[in-house]
Amino acid sequence: MTPKHPSESLTILTDLVLPSETNPLNNLFGGELLARMDRAASIAARRHSRRIVVTASVNHVAFNRAISLGSVVTVEAKVSRSFKSSMEVFIDVWVEDRESGNRTKANEAIYTFVAVDDTGRPVEVPPIDPETHLEKQRFEAALRRKQLSLLLAGKIKPEEATELRALFL
Repeated sequence: MTPKHPSESLTILTDLVLPSETNPLNNLFGGELLARMDRAASIAARRHSRRIVVTASVNHVAFNRAISLGSVVTVEAKVSRSFKSSMEVFIDVWVEDRESGNRTKANEAIYTFVAVDDTGRPVEVPPIDPETHLEKQRFEAALRRKQLSLLLAGKIKPEEATELRALFL
């Protein structure tokens, strides 16, 4: 399969925080933000694989900054690495200042998707060819994250987690 660049999967969703999406402190519900991130990430994974994709896991979510009522929120997602049938999607969440228009990173997340055929069976996806420094960093770190996840799930033995071992030896 021909490798693809992460930029080919880039998905940007911009929306406003409405009153029905906020908690009693007038901040965006975490679950609402998770849903927005899942939608953007699934589109990115589908763009990369050109297949039906399913969410396999939410590997990491950082709610670093509250997002207030009326804020303009931009969710940016792109595939950071692909494996045989799975894809790691890195998501950045930005909040736009109402007056200046400056964007501040509010949150980030990492989701894993699996590409499937019409019967739900996993199918192979193209490899990733990162271009930018950040894409290369995320690409390299994705293998460590995958090995850690597999290790914690008991699907690999510690000696098989070569990328993790390299961090400590």
